[in-house]
Amino acid sequence: MAALLPLLVRLRHALLRAGAHGAWQGGSGGPEIGLTVPVDDPATLERVLEALGTTRATVIVPAGAGAGWDDALRAATRAGHEIAGRGAAVPLAALDVAAGQPVRAWDTATAPAPRWADLRALAARGVHPLPLPGADARPGGTVRVNPADLPGTLSDLKARGYRPRPVRDLPDLRRATPRDLLVHAYGQTVEANFTRAHHVIDLTDRADAVMRVAPLQGAPPPLPLPRNTPTAELHLDSARLVSMAARSQLGTYRAYQRSLKDVAVALRQRPDLADARAVFAVTLFYGPMEQAGFTLLELPPARTRVYALGFRVLRLVHGTVRPPSMQGPKMAWMPRDEFLTRFG
Repeated sequence: MAALLPLLVRLRHALLRAGAHGAWQGGSGGPEIGLTVPVDDPATLERVLEALGTTRATVIVPAGAGAGWDDALRAATRAGHEIAGRGAAVPLAALDVAAGQPVRAWDTATAPAPRWADLRALAARGVHPLPLPGADARPGGTVRVNPADLPGTLSDLKARGYRPRPVRDLPDLRRATPRDLLVHAYGQTVEANFTRAHHVIDLTDRADAVMRVAPLQGAPPPLPLPRNTPTAELHLDSARLVSMAARSQLGTYRAYQRSLKDVAVALRQRPDLADARAVFAVTLFYGPMEQAGFTLLELPPARTRVYALGFRVLRLVHGTVRPPSMQGPKMAWMPRDEFLTRFG
């Protein structure tokens, strides 16, 4: 049975990501991020409230919190924080009264996790499982921060352009669907394997960053360079780009332009990109790149078909607000020195 436990945990998480028992899914691709903080006792909650200051969050407390918690819970409610429960399902009236607000969210990430029967009972009362927290901050996602790490993490999130808030206040918060599970699984398998195999460098530290870059030891055709010329290939974070585009086309374009500056910084600072003589991308969205000064090149027909199939898969996984106006991908490229002059 112990050997089956990791598999059962993964299965539970998969079902929750697909919306089981009304599990929430994070909001849109803006800078907002759900901040959850688990606390074990009233004294810790008081310290958390002090550390949060004017930042609001979702505070996770034991299901049986009641006697002795009243003052701290009421202070959290007055400050605008969301109270979520954790543990086995119990009559929630005492927690609702102590918190001074109805509890409408439940933690499933803390061991021991609530039983499936508990989640069914909670769902019948209108209580939703919180989104599973991510390992890294992502726009519209949820992060879980231990109380001791709160001051440093808050400063880091804000410096990167994120706006922490309670999960209930995420824009476009909704019930998760099977597509959300598909997107997560695709990112953890296909995209993760591609990133490792091609040594892709993630440049999405900022909340509005959408670019990644991979060092290559050659110049693939149709680049007008000797084949052994080192180059840098641009890749987009598809999930971020799609969610940003759903929010604002103009904002997406500006984020794209800022992300090119991130690439310029990487070209100057990273040893593995020091020899790259050109920057290029194969993309359907070559219009903005042409406006930014890139030269467009037609791909050979066979490669066009291969890339078009790959982009079609991406659109099926991530979805798009509207189909691209272009009929097929093109290569956009720029010499290193010109790229650094424009964006460095």
